[in-house]
Amino acid sequence: MRQLRLSTLFFIISFSPLSLSFAQEMSAPDFAITNDQLPDKLSALTGQVVYLDFWASWCKPCRKSFPWMNQMQQKYAGQGLQIIAINLDTEEALAKAFLEIVPADIPIIHDPAGKIASDYQLLGMPSSYLIDKKGTIRFAHKGFFTRTEALYEQELVLLLNE
Repeated sequence: MRQLRLSTLFFIISFSPLSLSFAQEMSAPDFAITNDQLPDKLSALTGQVVYLDFWASWCKPCRKSFPWMNQMQQKYAGQGLQIIAINLDTEEALAKAFLEIVPADIPIIHDPAGKIASDYQLLGMPSSYLIDKKGTIRFAHKGFFTRTEALYEQELVLLLNE
């Protein structure tokens, strides 16, 4: 009975929507960047910690993640953090309307065809991937929960200090 409880606990932790860490190293899929604030490719950001956030205008938790991402970018940019928000709306006007209500102080990339999202095998909406200075995905999150903002920040700091 105890073994069953431990197995169940491990299963719940392993597939928790709050934070997933990768057991094996996985290189972040490279992609072209279509934003004047950034280099032409993700791989050009090697040496920095990158937080990729996939979002859409219809995503309610995304409204909560943007203020946090803006704050983290401002707080840690000088230490090598680059946050990039990748929008999956098929119509760019929907993203623009969202950003008028929820401003972004971070670069936005549009991926209406979902190619980048497909390469990252999205976990849900929103999804975020924390990439270390070597270009390896170290953490992934499904959803955004204000109660775990401290955990997200701890992961950022951990990778920034490596």
